[in-house]
Amino acid sequence: MLFSSHIFLFLFLPLTLGTFCLLARYFGPKPAKASLTLASLIFYGWWNPIYTLLIVASMLANFTLGRLIGSAVKAGRSGRGWITFAVTANLLLLAYYKYANFFEANANALLGTNWDLAQIILPLGISFFTFTQIAYLVDVRRGVVCEYDLGDFLLFITFFPHLIAGPIIHHREMMPQFRDPRTYRFDWNNIAIGLGLFAVGLSKKVLIADRVSGYATKVFTAGAAGVPTYGHDAWAGVLAYTFQLYFDFSGYSDMAIGLARMFGIVLPLNFNSPYKAVNIIEFWRRWHMTLSRFLRDYLYIPLGGNRRGEVRRYINVVLTMVIGGFWHGAAWTFVLWGLFHGVCLAVNHLWQSRQRASPVPRPLATWSARAFTFFLIMIGWVLFRATDLHAARHLLESMFGLGPEPLSGTPTLLKAKVWISLSGLLAFVWLLPNTAEMFAAEQPYPEVAKGDPTAPAQWYRWRTAIGWACVCGALLGISILAMSKSGEFLYYNF
Repeated sequence: MLFSSHIFLFLFLPLTLGTFCLLARYFGPKPAKASLTLASLIFYGWWNPIYTLLIVASMLANFTLGRLIGSAVKAGRSGRGWITFAVTANLLLLAYYKYANFFEANANALLGTNWDLAQIILPLGISFFTFTQIAYLVDVRRGVVCEYDLGDFLLFITFFPHLIAGPIIHHREMMPQFRDPRTYRFDWNNIAIGLGLFAVGLSKKVLIADRVSGYATKVFTAGAAGVPTYGHDAWAGVLAYTFQLYFDFSGYSDMAIGLARMFGIVLPLNFNSPYKAVNIIEFWRRWHMTLSRFLRDYLYIPLGGNRRGEVRRYINVVLTMVIGGFWHGAAWTFVLWGLFHGVCLAVNHLWQSRQRASPVPRPLATWSARAFTFFLIMIGWVLFRATDLHAARHLLESMFGLGPEPLSGTPTLLKAKVWISLSGLLAFVWLLPNTAEMFAAEQPYPEVAKGDPTAPAQWYRWRTAIGWACVCGALLGISILAMSKSGEFLYYNF
C-alpha cells in the first residue's frame, strides 16, 4: 500500500488513526498499541499477504533471540554465540530473498553452469526491518537495551510509517515513546503538524518526483539500449534522476515522519538538504541519515573505525560504503556506486587531514565546493540508476563526449524547456529552506538547531495558523488530484 494512494488516504489512515485514538481514550494504551500493530501488519501484507508470515516469524525469532542474549549478558557471559547465530540468521534470510538470484547468475556466468532457483520475489522493506532488528540484537548484547514486552517489540518493528522504506529507527528512541502515557492522549497539535509534514512530503513526491521521472526514464532507457545520445540529453537525464530520487525519497521520509506524528510519535530526521553539502563527507551526514548512522555504528566502528591507523581507517571507509552500496541492490552497479563513494570519502578525509587555509574567498570557495560535490553525486547516481555496467558506461561516455555521436538529424530526447525546469529545481534545493527547517519549532529534530526562540519568526517557519493551514491544505488537495499519475516509490525494493 502506497502513502500516495486513495485507499491509504481515505480508508486505511482514517480507520487506523480513529481506532487508535478511541481505544487509547476509552480502554488505555495496550489495546491502542495492539490495534496499531495489527493495522501495520495489514499495511505490510496489502501487496502480498503471504509475506506477513515472514515478518511475523522474523520478529518472533528475533525477540526470542534477544531475550536469550540479554539473559546471557545479565549472567555475566559474553553472549557471543547467540549474537553470532542471530545476526547470521538475519543476514542469511536477507541474502536468500535479495541476493540469491544475483549469486546464481554470476556463478552460472563464471562456471558455465545452469543452476536455476527461479525468480525470487523480494519482500517489501526486508532490508529495513532486518537492519532494525540486527541493531536491536547488537545493542542487547552491548547491554544498552532493557527488555521490553513482546507487544512493544512487535509495534517497534512493524510501525507502518517507517516499515517499508525507513527511517531506520533505534529502540532507544522509540520504546520510551511507546511507553509514554502522553503518546496516547489525543492532541490536535500533533494532527496539525503531522498533516503539514505529510502535505509537504506528498507534494514533493507527486508534484516533483513523478513529474521529472519521465525525463530520466527516456535517457536511461536509451543508455540501456546502447542508443547514441547527445551530451546535453545525457546530462539532463542524469540531472532529472538526481532530483527524482531526492524528492521521491525525502518526500517519503517527510510523509513517514508526519504520519508518525499524528500518532504522537517522533521519528528521526532522515534528510537535511544533502545537495547543499560542500563535500562528500557532509553529503553522507545529510543524505539518508539513519542509514549512515547504522553503517557507522554497526559496521564502520566494529571494523575498527579510525582506531587502527590512517591506512586502516580509509580501508574501513571504503569497505563500509561497498557493503552499503550492495545493501541497496543485488547488482554490480550498486557495488561500484558504493566503491565510488567510498573512495571519494577516503580522499575527502585525506584532503581534510592535509588541508591548509584556502586563499579563495569564502563565498566563492563554498559555492565551488558545493558545485563540485553535486557533480560527483550526479556521477554516482548514473551507477545507481543504470540497469547494468554496460548501460552506465554508455551513458557516462555520452555525458563526456566519448561515445558515438547520434546520426545527423536525430532528434533530441528532451526539449530545451526541460533545462528550465531542472534549473528551477536546482535553485529550489540550493536556496530554499528544507522541511526540517520549516518545522523546526514544532518537530524536535535533535540534528537541527532551533535557534533563538526570542528572535523574530522567519517567513518559512510553519506554525498553527490559518495561513499555514490554507497552504498545507492547498498542497494536499493539489497532490491528491495528481495522484492518479504517480508511480511507486523508488526505495520500495531496497
